[in-house]
This record gives sequence, structure tokens and C-alpha cells, in this order.
Amino acid sequence: MTTRLVPYEQLDATQREQLDGLEVHPEQQAFSGDIYTALHTLLKAPEPGIKGFALLADERPVAFLLLKHGPFLPHWASAGTATLHALQVDHRVQGRGYGQACLQALPEAARLAWPELKGLMLSVDADNQAALKLYLKQGWVDSGEAYKGRIGYERRMTLDF
Repeated sequence: MTTRLVPYEQLDATQREQLDGLEVHPEQQAFSGDIYTALHTLLKAPEPGIKGFALLADERPVAFLLLKHGPFLPHWASAGTATLHALQVDHRVQGRGYGQACLQALPEAARLAWPELKGLMLSVDADNQAALKLYLKQGWVDSGEAYKGRIGYERRMTLDF
């Protein structure tokens, strides 16, 4: 199966409709949110500092994520980075490596969006062991710092370019 990470604005009407049907497991929604919230963040008032990306598998959306940069960086992020948010893989295709494919394609997609970037950052719930394991496997570095997030303690992770 061929995968590629594409900016939201490059999706055709059929792919956008398919993306609307992306569903995450209910227990994962506390960590990643749902597709409606993510798309609302992206589309409510389009901004150059917020970009959405869909992972296509044989041209069908199977995952989605947001990147934030510039004035949209959260308080915990370093200047010169973009932050990863709302990474969601459709529950009907989980376990097929799509989360890994998103993370592998992400640095190039981020640099195309913002060539001046020095790296990426994310914040992950300390109890989300599956996500922590995935990020570490893909080369993200845990800062060792934890802070109180909206649903528990969060770990900051970085991926330098």
C-alpha cells in the first residue's frame, strides 16, 4: 500500500468527505480529540501558522494531524519549532503502521510548510504509553520534563532537524 502525507488543501472533495468519517477509539479521544475538533481548529479562520495534513493510503485518508507554528505555538514550545497536535489514525486501520508513516513523513512536510524550522515538538500524556513508545521509536527525544496538562501529566518531546 502506498502512503503519502499531504496538506489538507490538496485533498479533493471526495478525500475531504472521506476524512470527515475518520474515527478514533473513544479511549484515544481524550488524547487526540476527534476529527471534527481538529478540522474546526484548521478551518474556522485559516491561518498560515496552522497546517493540517492527511495521510493517504492508496489515495484514501487514513490519518490526520495538525502542525502549529509562530504565534500559535503553545507556551511549552521553543521558538523556531512547530508543534504536533491531534494525530489521529482511523481505528478501522490501526496496527498497519500508519502512525509511523505519518511521523516518518512529518519532518519533510513541516520543512516544506515552514523552511525556517529547526525542529518539531509535541506534548504527550504521560499515561499514553503506546504514543510514547511510537514517538521514541521514531527518534523523538523525551525532555524528561513533565507538566500538568488538561487531563494529566504531559511529557514534552522534540525532534531536531
